[in-house]
Amino acid sequence: MQRPSTGLDYAQRIARVVDHIARHLDAPLDVARLAEIACFSPFHFHRIYRTQTGETIAQTVRRYRLHRAAAELVGEALPVPRIARRAGYASTEAFTRAFAAHYGIPPAAFRALPRDPALCYQRQQGDETVMENLQVRIEDIGTLRLAGIPHKGPYIEIGSTFEKTFAFAGGAGLLGPATRMIGLYYDDPNSMPARELRSFAAVALPDGFGAGFAGDLPAGLELREMPAGRYAIAMHKGPYADLHVTWDRLFSAWLPRSGEEPDDRPTMEEYLNNPRETPQADLLTAVCLPLKG
Repeated sequence: MQRPSTGLDYAQRIARVVDHIARHLDAPLDVARLAEIACFSPFHFHRIYRTQTGETIAQTVRRYRLHRAAAELVGEALPVPRIARRAGYASTEAFTRAFAAHYGIPPAAFRALPRDPALCYQRQQGDETVMENLQVRIEDIGTLRLAGIPHKGPYIEIGSTFEKTFAFAGGAGLLGPATRMIGLYYDDPNSMPARELRSFAAVALPDGFGAGFAGDLPAGLELREMPAGRYAIAMHKGPYADLHVTWDRLFSAWLPRSGEEPDDRPTMEEYLNNPRETPQADLLTAVCLPLKG
């Protein structure tokens, strides 16, 4: 049986590899070099990585590059062939097949999806255009005790920090079927440089976890507490690259008509299914805007 301290040590070493992959997507990612970063034998490294993360190195790289490609399709004017090359595909056709398999539609169609932050908007579902209204509920949420890792930089890149949080939390035995995945976002992405944006990739600690708070967390994780309060909650369905659309609709279409006013707590997202196991079109995210009491 693996000792908890050994599990945490493995998690920390794999977290270094995940971080390196996320920061070097355009560089050759040699398995021997990744094994060296993790301080594992190259002979055993790939098997250890797969058992610790649930996927192969190639699958991690592919997922990260496609996620970046989705963000580029939404937020930049780069031509699709250039995005395909940055994602590691020799041809636009191969990239189109891989992107469609992961996101459910080809890259050109993904870029063309309506992203107007109106209260009622259109989205493409296969060959159909579907009209959707933004459904918002107001809910009281109790105090949340979160264990996680700070992220600084574009919000769209927080996924790699979540991977590190999961590695540390999993090594400490803090992950389970009921684990809640939560991101805190401290800055307005429209009013400051993306490189300066502050966020926090976390899991919610179970009730009664430890008496010493941060003293009981494994090294590498920070404790943060979100005070109880009121939230406007909207459900986002679809790729994380489109989350900004739901946020824009919440602020521009719902908030001015609501009679509500946001307070100074950070905005919050709760990720309700596993992005490794769920088709991108079916990802569910609770978008949570804090309101004054």
